[in-house]
Amino acid sequence: RVQLVESGGGSVQTGGSLRLSCAQSGTRPDCVAWFRQAPGQGHHGVAAIETSGHAIYYADPVKGRFTISQDAANNTVYLQMTTLKPEDTAMYYCAARSWCYPGDWYIWALYSYLGQGTQVTVSS
Repeated sequence: RVQLVESGGGSVQTGGSLRLSCAQSGTRPDCVAWFRQAPGQGHHGVAAIETSGHAIYYADPVKGRFTISQDAANNTVYLQMTTLKPEDTAMYYCAARSWCYPGDWYIWALYSYLGQGTQVTVSS
């Protein structure tokens, strides 16, 4: 079983930065991803990292602005967000599963373990 706890959300102005953290406990998952959900929308994959390898994936809207990384010693995955835009406003969720695959890392329904979410608000 895996437990995930997110932190680091908040409110910033356009162009600002935030770093989200996802602390994992229990069995270490092979794949940790960040999703976001804006009001009235579904869950969209933002980025994913293969914790036991080198694979990293990003959604097109965040490429070049967001960076996913991990601190394996502390079982924490980070999402560094820079050059934030109002359209980045959403609830951000950490999710984990036992495999990382480029063809489906962004599908919310395929993740077994989910965090409670942390709100990110970007004002113009």
